[in-house]
Amino acid sequence: MSPLIDRHGRTKRKLRISLTDRCNFRCTYCMPEHPDWLPRSTLLAREEVARLAGLFVDSGIDQIRLTGGEPLLRRDLLECVRDINALRERGLRRLSMTTNASRIAPRAAELVAAGIDDFNVSLDAVDPHTFRRLTRREIAPVLDGIAALVDAGARIKLNAVVIRGDNEKDVVPLLEWAMARDIPLRYIEYMPLDAPGQWKRDAVVSEAEMLAAIRATHRVDDLPRGNDPSTPYLVDGRYSLGVISTVSNPFCSTCDRLRLTATGELFTCLFSPLGTPLGTRMREGIADDVLAEQVRRAVWLKDAGYASRPGPVDRPLTMHAMGG
Repeated sequence: MSPLIDRHGRTKRKLRISLTDRCNFRCTYCMPEHPDWLPRSTLLAREEVARLAGLFVDSGIDQIRLTGGEPLLRRDLLECVRDINALRERGLRRLSMTTNASRIAPRAAELVAAGIDDFNVSLDAVDPHTFRRLTRREIAPVLDGIAALVDAGARIKLNAVVIRGDNEKDVVPLLEWAMARDIPLRYIEYMPLDAPGQWKRDAVVSEAEMLAAIRATHRVDDLPRGNDPSTPYLVDGRYSLGVISTVSNPFCSTCDRLRLTATGELFTCLFSPLGTPLGTRMREGIADDVLAEQVRRAVWLKDAGYASRPGPVDRPLTMHAMGG
C-alpha cells in the first residue's frame, strides 16, 4: 500500500498505542487527582490491539510505541508486546514503550526479551520532595526500575516535563544525574494538555530558558535537527540532550506520528479536537480494507498542528487518556 501522507506532505512512520488509560501516578500536568477511568469493556482487547497495529504496519508505519496511562498496569502486556513484535515480518522496525518505571523492575528482562527495543522513562526530578510534589508518588521504585532496565541491557531515554514553580530548579541537577549514568535525557516544555483551564502560558519554561540555565555550568553545542520532535544538543562535547519545545518552537512541519487511544480512537495530532473511532467501527464488523481507507482519509485531513493554532485544545480527553 502507498504510505500514509497528509495534505501538508508529511509521511507518517510512527504510531503510539495506548494500552490503558489507568495510571498509578497522579502527575499534576497529566491528570486530575481523582480521575474517572474508562470502563474496561471499552478498552481494546489484546486481539484488537494486534489487529489495528497490523493494519497500520501494512499502511507504512514502521515504529510503534506502547503507552498509557501506565502500560505496566495492563495484565496482558507481555502478550501484547509479543503480538506486535511478530509484525516485524510485515515491516515493523522498532517497538518502544513509555513508562513511569515504578513497576518495571521485576519485568524488565522479560520485556526486553519479548521485543521492546527501547524505553522512555518519565522522570521529572531527582529530588525526592520535588518528585513527590509533581507525581504524588515516591521516587525510589522509579530509580529501581531504571536500574533494572540498565541491568537488562535496555536502551533508555529519560523524559522530563518542566513547569515553572515546580521543577525548573531541577533542570541542571537532573541533567547531571543523567550524565553521570550516560542515560540520554529530553526536556519537554509544559504543554496545554491537562485539565481545562489549568494550563497557563507563564508556567512554561521555554527551551531558551532551560539552555541558559544549563550553559551557566556546562558547554552546550547545537546539533542539526531531524524529524525527531526534540531539538538535539551536545553537552560538554559528549552527552546527548534533547528539548521538545512544542510551545516556543513547534516541530509540526516534520511531524511523522499518529496516536491511538486505549479505546481505539485515532488522533492524527496530539492537539486534535476530534478523533476517528476505529475501535468502535472495528467492533461493528467493518472490513480491514474499509478501515484502512478511513485511516488514510483521517491522516490526509490532518491539519498543520499546534503551530497553526497554539493554546489549549477543547476536548474531554486529558493526557492520560490520550496516551503519553
